[in-house]
Amino acid sequence: MCHAAREMPLPLPSARGPEMAPQRLLGDRLLLMLLLLCLPPAPIRAHHFSAANTTFHHLVLAPDQGALYVGAVNRLFQLSPELRLESVAVTGPVLDSPDCVPFRDLAECPQARLTDNTNQLLLVSGRARELVACGQVRQGVCEKRRLEDVAELLYRAEDPGDGQFVAANTLGVPTVGLVVSGPDRDLLLVARGLAGKLSAGVPPLTVRQLAGPQPFSSEGLGRLVVGDLSDYNNSYVAALADAQSAYFVFRRRGDRAQAEYRSYVARVCLRDANLYSYVEVPLSCRGHGLIQAAALAPDALLGAFAAGPREGRAALCAFPLAELDTSMERARRLCYTAGGRGPSGTEEATVEYGVTSRCVTLPPDSPESYPCGDEHTPSPIAGRQPVEAGPLLQLKHSISAVTALQADGHTIAFLGDVQGQLHKVFLNGTQGQVYHSQQVGTPGLAISPDLLLDSSGSHLYVLTSQQVARVPVAACPQLPDCSSCLQAQDPLCGWCVLQGRCTRKSQCRRATQPNQWLWMYEDDLCLHIQSVLPAHYPRQEQGQVTLSVPRLPALAVDEYFHCAFGNYDSLAHVEGPQVACVTPPQDQLPLNPPGTDHITLPLALMFEDVPVAATNFSFYDCGAVTALEAAAPCRACVGSLWRCHWCPQSSHCVYGERCPEGERTIYSTQEVDTQVRGPGACPRVEGLVGPLLVPVGWESHLALRVQNLQHFQGLPASYHCWLELPGQLQRLPASLEEVAGDSGLIHCQAQQFQPSMVQQELPVPIYVTRGEGQRLDNAHTLHGQLGGGGAGRAGHAASGGASPCCLNHPPAVTLYDCAVGHPDCSHCQAANRSLGCLWCSHGQPACRYGPLCPPGAVELMCPTPRIETVEPLTGPPEGGLVLTIQGSNLGRDFADVQDAVSVAGQPCRPEPSLYHISTRIVCVTSPAPNRTMGPIQVAIKGRPPGISTQYFTYQDPVLLSLSPQRGPQAGGTQLTIHGQRLQTGGNISAFVGSQPCPIQEPVCPDAIVCHTMPQASPGDAVVRVVFGQAQRSLLTSPFHYTANPQLVAAEPSVSFRGGGRLIRVRGTGLDVVQQPLLSVWLETSEGAAVKLQSQNPTPRSDCKAPAVASQACIQLERGWLQCSSVCSINSSTLLLCRSPAVPDMANPQRVFFSLDNVRVDFASASGGQDFLYQPNPRVAPLYREGGPTRPYRLKPGHILDVEGEGLNLAISKEEVRVHIGDSECLVKTLTLTHLYCEPPPRVPQPNNGSGTPLQFVVRLRPQAQMWVAGAIRAGAQESCVSHHPQVQMGNVRLALGPVQYEAEPMLSAFPVEAQVGLGVGAALLIAAVLLLTLMYRHKSKQALRDYQKVLVQLENLEIGVGDQCRKEFTDLMTEMTDLSSDLEASGIPFVDYRTYAERVLFPGRGGGTLQLAVEGLGEEGRRAPVYQGLMQLSNLLNSKLFLLTLIHTLEGQPSFSQRDRCHVASLLSLALHSKLEYLTEIMRTLLSDLASHYVRKNPKLMLRRTETMAEKLLTNWVSICLYAFLREVAGEPIYMLLRAIQYQVDKGPVDAVTGKAKRTLNDSRLLREDVEFQALTLMVLASPGPGGSSRSNAVLHIPTRVLDTDTITQVKEKVLDQIYKGTPFSQRPSAHALDLEWRSGLAGHLTLSDEDVTSVTQNRWKRLNTLQHYKVPDGATVRLIPQLHNGGGIISQSLAPSCLSGENTPMLEDSEEGGVRLWHLVKAPEEPEAAKARRSSLRDRDRERAQAKAIPEIYLTRLLSMKGTLQKFVDDAFQAILSVNRPVPIAIKYLFDFLDELAEKHSIEDPETLHIWKTNSLLLRFWVNTLKNPQLIFDVRVSDNVDAVLAVIAQTFMDSCTVSEHKVGRDSPVNKLLYAREIPRYKQMVERYYSDIRQSPPASYQEMNSALTELSGNYTSASHCLQALQELYNHIHRYYDQIIGALEEDPVGQKMQLACRLQQIAALVENKVTDL
Repeated sequence: MCHAAREMPLPLPSARGPEMAPQRLLGDRLLLMLLLLCLPPAPIRAHHFSAANTTFHHLVLAPDQGALYVGAVNRLFQLSPELRLESVAVTGPVLDSPDCVPFRDLAECPQARLTDNTNQLLLVSGRARELVACGQVRQGVCEKRRLEDVAELLYRAEDPGDGQFVAANTLGVPTVGLVVSGPDRDLLLVARGLAGKLSAGVPPLTVRQLAGPQPFSSEGLGRLVVGDLSDYNNSYVAALADAQSAYFVFRRRGDRAQAEYRSYVARVCLRDANLYSYVEVPLSCRGHGLIQAAALAPDALLGAFAAGPREGRAALCAFPLAELDTSMERARRLCYTAGGRGPSGTEEATVEYGVTSRCVTLPPDSPESYPCGDEHTPSPIAGRQPVEAGPLLQLKHSISAVTALQADGHTIAFLGDVQGQLHKVFLNGTQGQVYHSQQVGTPGLAISPDLLLDSSGSHLYVLTSQQVARVPVAACPQLPDCSSCLQAQDPLCGWCVLQGRCTRKSQCRRATQPNQWLWMYEDDLCLHIQSVLPAHYPRQEQGQVTLSVPRLPALAVDEYFHCAFGNYDSLAHVEGPQVACVTPPQDQLPLNPPGTDHITLPLALMFEDVPVAATNFSFYDCGAVTALEAAAPCRACVGSLWRCHWCPQSSHCVYGERCPEGERTIYSTQEVDTQVRGPGACPRVEGLVGPLLVPVGWESHLALRVQNLQHFQGLPASYHCWLELPGQLQRLPASLEEVAGDSGLIHCQAQQFQPSMVQQELPVPIYVTRGEGQRLDNAHTLHGQLGGGGAGRAGHAASGGASPCCLNHPPAVTLYDCAVGHPDCSHCQAANRSLGCLWCSHGQPACRYGPLCPPGAVELMCPTPRIETVEPLTGPPEGGLVLTIQGSNLGRDFADVQDAVSVAGQPCRPEPSLYHISTRIVCVTSPAPNRTMGPIQVAIKGRPPGISTQYFTYQDPVLLSLSPQRGPQAGGTQLTIHGQRLQTGGNISAFVGSQPCPIQEPVCPDAIVCHTMPQASPGDAVVRVVFGQAQRSLLTSPFHYTANPQLVAAEPSVSFRGGGRLIRVRGTGLDVVQQPLLSVWLETSEGAAVKLQSQNPTPRSDCKAPAVASQACIQLERGWLQCSSVCSINSSTLLLCRSPAVPDMANPQRVFFSLDNVRVDFASASGGQDFLYQPNPRVAPLYREGGPTRPYRLKPGHILDVEGEGLNLAISKEEVRVHIGDSECLVKTLTLTHLYCEPPPRVPQPNNGSGTPLQFVVRLRPQAQMWVAGAIRAGAQESCVSHHPQVQMGNVRLALGPVQYEAEPMLSAFPVEAQVGLGVGAALLIAAVLLLTLMYRHKSKQALRDYQKVLVQLENLEIGVGDQCRKEFTDLMTEMTDLSSDLEASGIPFVDYRTYAERVLFPGRGGGTLQLAVEGLGEEGRRAPVYQGLMQLSNLLNSKLFLLTLIHTLEGQPSFSQRDRCHVASLLSLALHSKLEYLTEIMRTLLSDLASHYVRKNPKLMLRRTETMAEKLLTNWVSICLYAFLREVAGEPIYMLLRAIQYQVDKGPVDAVTGKAKRTLNDSRLLREDVEFQALTLMVLASPGPGGSSRSNAVLHIPTRVLDTDTITQVKEKVLDQIYKGTPFSQRPSAHALDLEWRSGLAGHLTLSDEDVTSVTQNRWKRLNTLQHYKVPDGATVRLIPQLHNGGGIISQSLAPSCLSGENTPMLEDSEEGGVRLWHLVKAPEEPEAAKARRSSLRDRDRERAQAKAIPEIYLTRLLSMKGTLQKFVDDAFQAILSVNRPVPIAIKYLFDFLDELAEKHSIEDPETLHIWKTNSLLLRFWVNTLKNPQLIFDVRVSDNVDAVLAVIAQTFMDSCTVSEHKVGRDSPVNKLLYAREIPRYKQMVERYYSDIRQSPPASYQEMNSALTELSGNYTSASHCLQALQELYNHIHRYYDQIIGALEEDPVGQKMQLACRLQQIAALVENKVTDL
């Protein structure tokens, strides 16, 4: 529940109002008590402090007591030096608004809301014992708290004035400050950046008082006066001070004309309270950017700079204070005395910040007379010459904090970076060295600039946003030894020798004495023992050792060193660097470790208990030395590292001269004054005299040579030989034969050895002992000689014999067995002759040692050579073939077979390097005639030849042809070389040109298959085949390398995971590819079980077996899969590929084509479109009830409806096949969830079950077939055939379940058999009842038949509608494709931004939107004052208070209508268009007020209408911000929808009078009558100029599609649409200014018009003329000509501009001709009664009678047809509007975030309310208006019929945005019924759109401002802005008095004199006299 100081969570406070409640002090103390209770009872050394859910910003240290104070969000913490929490103060959140000055009553700032109070400035006033804390809220005012307890508030201004606004009230704008102690008071120096809002007038640098009646006020103190701070935009980094001056480090723009930022430092005298002494100069760290952090070091200013343009590292620069002061003094002197100009005349100093002061020329002694300036001296002074410095060091990350420490004469800098790393830097001259870096807190959190050192300089306090850490300045105690202390390179650490620890210099008591404190930068070596004499000592003796220790520190008289040998201490005698110590006695030494002859102990020179220097010292034991080398004890003794000697007679190793008296001694090699020393004097065995090789089974005598036996003279003893045989140690008696000198021979007793041999030779170690176990040494290197037999004859090593060996072990005799390794006679005879091996035929023939074979059994001649295999058996006549012969007894050496081999009677030359004794001969054949055949013969001298059973044939291989004869340059072509006798030889290689062609095994007699390699360039290459050394070339038909195939298109780019979809790939050179593949690489997840099949073809075992075809998937490295399918080559430009099937658990990563060796990614082939795999579709079984055993009943003529999921995600309708039995069910429609197909009309025959792959088969069940047959034979009225249809999409096969066909019932008469039976067996009464029953059934079935006919008609109607939709959609897509190609050339006719803005801001106003009254003034002299007044009004609008007061005042006037509100809002939008950031802020404020108003009433009603200026401003703002989105994203699909509607409407007849059309979505505009019409194509003559306007003689014939029922005006409109395709509508001529001329033949010219003398008039109804009326044929030639006269009569005057153009509602009033009414296709139903009475035409009456019988609603299917045709375009438009696949416009994200904030602010948790707000603010307010009025964004003509269709689509969009459930019923409007199924899907799109935007990253204030700034420059018309101001002033003039009164009532407005400024404007604009 409670945490230690290192993790300290804090509870959140509750807001109590705009000010902290008086009771809060008690609450703070209770909070502190709770926090202190959480602390542990015992003091714990805390290393860091943190508080949950709290962000830290500032840290300050009270220098006298060491207490720390942390400024955080809503908190102030007081910590002890050990970071224990002592007190806490709660500072927020509070009710506040950046738009309000500090207030007491909430009514003074209604927009105030709970705001976090972020600490912006935290300082300590030591004199007053106060903590100064300034927060973000209340315009940055400050408060004072007691240092001893921050919870105690000392001062907070109750009603602060603007002079007490101290800190920046905007997050991200830094504020820095200093408390300066004067002689009588403390002053506060504060510097801050540009914060905007109400505090924008606060100067960037001010001097403020801390005491007095108004603390924190700058009244009467210095201010840095700036003309316009936004021109400079100072951003302050640090405020620093030394004894004389205060320094402010900052960044700013150079000046108003210079956009580049630079780094500066400013200096102010500490005693200057008026800032007269202000001087600043630029800073430059060479090669780097702007300064990021700064600190004062002794005599220097340290600055951390950002990375420069060429380097990616931050840098630290040091600017000497003397150099800084010199530069500033120079600038001050030049500005005081020389006008700011240097000796050369250039300006080196100036007065900056746009103030009126200038550099002057005062007396030369002015700088000295006024060192801190005065009233008459210029200020603020800025030097032009930068102070430059080179970087001391560079770091990887940006530096965010700097501080410095000077200790022990060294300067240490501490740098904190933005990643949370703290770097310690040693500043050594002009270089900086980072000697330690550590992570502080969470990685990635920047270290705050408040990097503080404690008063002792021992600890550093590091602040991040989450914690305060206490870090030791130096980590000396953590370094355990001298080497680590010096290697740490910490300049504050050194090794204190006599204290034995790493310390700071001040902590080492004798640091000032020589050699007492070692420092890395002076003494890089630790104190050490240089030498020890003696280096080691026998453990049996006690003696003295001498240590040499250089630089040993001196001790006092009563102090001493001592030596420590392990745990044994002895006093040390010191003489200079020499130290003498006594070794410990033997009983004080530990035992030797097992297996060693010594013990090594640490030897340390100690001072008290501190080791000064140390080394290792060894004590040895000579008695343990000999046990380490048993084979040579004497050599081990005298040759060891120790001074050990050997006593040969007693076999003892001793130290000193301690051999028994009279016994000779062999001394150690370390003795130099004797000759009998070292291993060379030891008695030893030199080696074997003979034999070295001993045959097994033969008795042998061994002799060994010995040396140095003189040590044993006169001492008889016995000798023995010891042999270490496998598994036993054999002892042989031996005798000594003395030879001259000190040598001798040891003769071992003869012995026969019979060990079990598995190898040919067995080395057996042998050694000699004297007496009872006294072993003689074995020599280090013993060289034996080969000997044989008992005679010990010597020889030398030959091939196959033993070789000399060098032994460091006992000498060995080698036993050998001739039978091992010599399996036949040749091997035996080839053995080394010194071994004496012979081939013996006694018993079982074998190789034996010669004396062991009876004399008559020795075979001197070997048997006949035996040939077992020969490879190859064919070769070319040229010879040169390498032939391999294997067998036995093929010679005992190469000389035997050198000339002994022949092949087919021809010699064959053996290769000596490849010959194997007796078993293998490799020879090269000689040339021979073709077809020579014969055996292989090996004839060895003296033996019969060996002849093979296999025959070798010389044959001539012939190359005949190639297939294929060409292939890609990249290689990979499988080339087949056809020929004869190609299996010639065993080493066959193929070449294509100079490139090898690797052969695929096996080579067949008539074909060789190889794969071509890449070739450098296309061209012909000769094919060669090399058979051994013979070569055959195919010169007549070379192989042609073609250019690599290229892929240019591949579609479709999506498939189901089951694969099998046909991919059409287009390219060039595709027919040269042999095996094109479509492959996909897949990454499999762990644990995924994937069934694999081999893809590589299985190699053929012989030439007749075909290669196995490649399969689906293969396993690659690292768990990847490759799945492929083989493509078929359709032509050189077309490949047909099937998409590979991929496993469900694998993730496709790459899809590519393999064209032999050419690999092309699918995206490269498809123009950047990646290939996508979609999940396999799923279908629901056809059966609904009764389970899978009950078939689905299908009636003839019905459509089969298959429901499923994802049906069209990766396939088109044309690719799907459905089969029922042996017939196909034709697929009519395929959607995401439905498949409609038309079954065969007749009952299909059952499939035999052997359907081919990729076809869908329905298998008939046998039992069903039998049952059906029986039923038919029985004459049943219902025939039922059961099928199992399956749907196949590519490789995906989907089962649908059984289907039964139902035949139509046969209505036969009552069966005769039954009538007879009943007539015979029944009475007359029953017959009568039966007759009535039959009559009833007949009537029932007749009614059923009629009902079924109606159903069939309705179903046929539905099918007809579907077919018509598909046909219409196909035509429409063709037209849209043509339109898309046209748009690529001409583009979409968007209106420009200015036109768009005026249409949006002022809808319904044509022509001149705004009228400028200035131009209409009669007096020329009045224009300038009016213009000036309007400009002042523009400036006054920039006052937020004035603008809000103006809006609220206008809206409060009863006579200010809703239209006026919208108009004024648009005027404001236009006037403030160049300041969209400001306009956005105004809109936010108004919307906040609006939300507060509606929350009290009904929040769901907000933004429902446009009743307030806030809502109109929102409409304008959204429209302005989304213009770019309209052009770039949403415009194209909306335009395509508009054109699709126009195209569909024009395809059917449109009544020019009533405006009704056959093709529409609006039932009120539907032409419900059947009108026969025919499509015509007219050839329009037009000039080739733009739009056909050229007057050249060249004429174009433009086909135009019209209808014969079109009026002439309608035809002209369609002709203009075709001629001016792609031309904006505003640039086209009007149809009413042109006539249509019909041309026939050479002279036939007829001008057509809607009305002329030929018009038909009947019963006061005149019909408009049509093409049908004039009998214009299909293909007729027409031309548009200028209209020379208005001869059209009434229609030209009334109908032409209205109904015929389609732009206005058609006029139905009577014309001027005596009440004659016009009609086009149908007559209007509103006929007078008199007209009805005059009907006399029989034809009219018949037609009316037929119409009365018709069902009018039957024509509503036309709506469905139109809807289905346009569905894709509607979906595309909605998807463009509601999709977040592209980045959502930042304005939408910003608006939605703002609405979320409003809901959160007003505690609105109902998601429906927020949904309504977002819908009303964007979708209904902007998008519905855009959909209904596309002319806002496009320069097009929108006819009434198109507008009616758009209204239905817009209504559908509106219904999709509602939250309530969309319910439709029988009485619902037809328009809602049309899209009843789609609206739920659209609703989901809207919900997902809102959800995705909410989850996207928030739009920052800076990003939005940047976007608004860019938009602000789009509309730059000064005249239009002036016009807007003029009209806006007219509205102000209407309510002038009310506005003036409202301004004067506002207290803030009074301070700002807003009413006075408006009166000035009125005086200028109206020449009105005011009270001013």
